[in-house]
Amino acid sequence: MADTEFDAYFLGPYGENADLFEELLTDFMRDHVYWRRNFHPESTPPISTSARYSQEFAGVAARMRRELFALSADLKKSVPWFSPRYVGHMSSDLLMSGLVANIMTTLYNPNNVSDQAAPTTVQKEIEVGFQLARMFGFETETAVRPCAWGHLTSGGTVSNYEGLRNLQALKFYPLALARALERLDLDLGAPGPLKRALPELSQWELVNLSVDMVVELRRAYLSAASQLGPQILHSLREAVRAERLETLGWVDFFEVHPGLKTPVVLAPNTAHYSWPKAMKLLGLGTANLRRVDVDGDMRMSAGDLQVVLDGLKDERRPVLSLVAILGTTEFGTIDPIGDIVAQRERALGAGLYFPIHVDAAWGGYLASIFRQEDGTLVPHEMLKEQFHYFPSDKVYGAFAALGSVESITVDPHKLGYIPYPAGAYVARNSGMIDFVTDKAPYAFEGHLEEQGDLRERLRNLGQYILEGSKPGASAASVHVSHRVLPLHTDAFGKLLKKGVRASEYFYDELHKIADRLGEDIIIDIPFKPDCNLVCLTLNPVKNRSAAGLNRFVQSIYDQMRVDASRPIQVRSFFASSTSLQAGDLSPEQRLTLAEQLGIEPKTFCASPRDLEHDASSLLLIRNTLMNPWLDFEDKGLNYIDRYLLFLEELILAELQSYT
Repeated sequence: MADTEFDAYFLGPYGENADLFEELLTDFMRDHVYWRRNFHPESTPPISTSARYSQEFAGVAARMRRELFALSADLKKSVPWFSPRYVGHMSSDLLMSGLVANIMTTLYNPNNVSDQAAPTTVQKEIEVGFQLARMFGFETETAVRPCAWGHLTSGGTVSNYEGLRNLQALKFYPLALARALERLDLDLGAPGPLKRALPELSQWELVNLSVDMVVELRRAYLSAASQLGPQILHSLREAVRAERLETLGWVDFFEVHPGLKTPVVLAPNTAHYSWPKAMKLLGLGTANLRRVDVDGDMRMSAGDLQVVLDGLKDERRPVLSLVAILGTTEFGTIDPIGDIVAQRERALGAGLYFPIHVDAAWGGYLASIFRQEDGTLVPHEMLKEQFHYFPSDKVYGAFAALGSVESITVDPHKLGYIPYPAGAYVARNSGMIDFVTDKAPYAFEGHLEEQGDLRERLRNLGQYILEGSKPGASAASVHVSHRVLPLHTDAFGKLLKKGVRASEYFYDELHKIADRLGEDIIIDIPFKPDCNLVCLTLNPVKNRSAAGLNRFVQSIYDQMRVDASRPIQVRSFFASSTSLQAGDLSPEQRLTLAEQLGIEPKTFCASPRDLEHDASSLLLIRNTLMNPWLDFEDKGLNYIDRYLLFLEELILAELQSYT
């Protein structure tokens, strides 16, 4: 019998907890109505009790019902993400606590731009930021520097934009500060962490100061200026503002700083498509997104990264950020963040600094597996005892190093089991908010910079973030779910361990099928899974071309994909697909993979010529194993067994018609 510990957390694939769900919704809908009635009970209700009996009222009500029933009918074509028969994209059944909290809060319609518009849910969003920060190993005591901060976004794409925007603001601030001091002929000495006065440093030195040092430098110089009087402090602030990149724009800023080269952003070949979009949005240009090769496990290659860093140091080109991936969208692979952090320290010693932003939109919540209730890391050996393969040394090292990076993107609406939209951005040093603040008198109260407790300052949230108006319902949803199921290994981590174990079981059972059918077809997992996302591909033994492999996989996938033109009930199971690009692999990696799959290496190439046989990518079937009931057994078969049996039947049927 399957573990039932998490049964009460979800509505369930068959609506098994419908009574509880309906009871909660009804209770809180009524509670909301009581709140409206008791706001000012002495007022006369503007809608009379007799209004519902009028012809006009009845007509509106009828149209409303008709359109809502039509919507309900259309929604039945939706993706059945709640079912363990769905192993497609990064969606599953939702935590009932978050779902009810979202619906309930929507009735109040709070706008989390500031606490003027959302006095309750802004505070909950601030607390969510600290909850996530603790899970990643950041400091969350506001009296300690640096203290972390975080907030919710509409999704990982916006969080990635914000991460790059914030690092850009800090990267070029020292140049603006040094020039402002020169313009004012203001000698403040060398306050703060540097031994030399800022104007004495070269451009190269100024753009290679760490995030923590830039935060402390700003505080130190403003403090030194304030000791000379409020007029000096005001003049310095205004002079710095006039010299900043955010004021001048790229063209004028680079004219003021001749010899300074356009910064680059480093990211692996597996990086999400939001990163080229971010380069366009910030005006950096996609040509300055430097790709780092991946190894055979589809993780950023530490060796290639070192080659790239050495070249940039020789070129004297600043690195705005290095983007590491904690769970790639396509493959679920995890970059060696522990090694990358070590490389950053070595590079800093050689005069080149790069802040690290981790795109953990998919894998961020897996950090709860690694974190004990007291905030410390779960020992590696203790974790390994709970799995067959997970976590490898590189994967454990990646999660252990998260507390040393500058910022992290994570999506509660993925492995957090929260309704859309709920992304999040979390940064290790909250001091960066002073570099990105924008104020609007109608939205924010007039707090001066750096006054008050961090939580107090963040209640005017909109002045520090990219988005303006945004739903407080998302904040309530995430906050309540984190309270019900805390972010540590013995609570939320236990839920995610189920998915990791499911992927290990899937991995082993698929190999059994591969052995059984090996005379007719090659069933291959190109790289061992790092988490609960498993990719596989298929190639008939008779086929020797990459294009032929893709046609065969496509024919299998067509019978498992969402098809809006057909009722969802005709599908027994749903999977998703992705592709492995030849251009993202080295020639050696392409050769190894081609031999592994039994295809001619020349047919898998970055620039195909004969489309009948050649292909620039290989089609993969992607399986996301996050549904809580994948291990549920009925008549001796759990849902993974059923899915693999279904897949095997599809393969055998397709082989019969294959020529």
